[in-house]
Amino acid sequence: MRQLLPIMLASTVFISACSTANDSAQNHTKINQPAAAQSSDEVVKALQEHLTKSGAQITAVSALPTAMPDIYWVSFEDAPAMFTNKTGEYLIQGQIIKLGDGQPVDITAEIQANLAKENLAKVSLDEMIIYPAKGEHKAAVYVFSDPTCHYCQLLHKDIDDITAGGVEVRYLAWPRAEKDIPLTQAIWCSQDRHAALSAAKLGNMITANDCDNPVQKHLALGRSLGISGTPAIFTESGEHIGGYIPAKELIQAAIERR
Repeated sequence: MRQLLPIMLASTVFISACSTANDSAQNHTKINQPAAAQSSDEVVKALQEHLTKSGAQITAVSALPTAMPDIYWVSFEDAPAMFTNKTGEYLIQGQIIKLGDGQPVDITAEIQANLAKENLAKVSLDEMIIYPAKGEHKAAVYVFSDPTCHYCQLLHKDIDDITAGGVEVRYLAWPRAEKDIPLTQAIWCSQDRHAALSAAKLGNMITANDCDNPVQKHLALGRSLGISGTPAIFTESGEHIGGYIPAKELIQAAIERR
């Protein structure tokens, strides 16, 4: 284990986000997915039965086979995805690393990215606060953001540089604490969302009449994607590239991993 730790640290890049723990960019080497030993429906059903018996108030939605025999990657409603075994008797949190073929590989990286890509694509553009690319549109990023987060504020200061680099920024609401929800809702209910967002990130209070807003929907989506801090930045391919990244690096990552 002591020998493995330096290898894992060498393949991990720590970045900045407003959270209790730093997010990390993961190794996204592709690996072949095995044929399922049993149907996803059977795994979901078995897991849900065990969850119900244990009094766990979460709902399993889907299960995908991983490269590890008899281990599945399960998505839940309003909760981060986890691993389970084929009988649904165990839940496993964290990473599973495949060894023996050169560089260590996170076996769920591609699965996670595909699910994130699919779910983010379902979000209506009208629900997001969008800063279009200037000139040629080269890529787009989805950013789960809290207006009170220091690193979100730093990222917003870079918005002109990011869009000038051809990258569109699509903001989703993700207040980190219950007390920040009213402010975030006020931003999304403002007639000029862009002005309200910029003002809030400068520390100004925002007021607006209540409206039908997507804040709770975005929170649920973020939790299902495993977000634990802001900003949480995803490329169009669904890859989570981390928290605050300087504009030049963000532009490069967005274009290379679109």
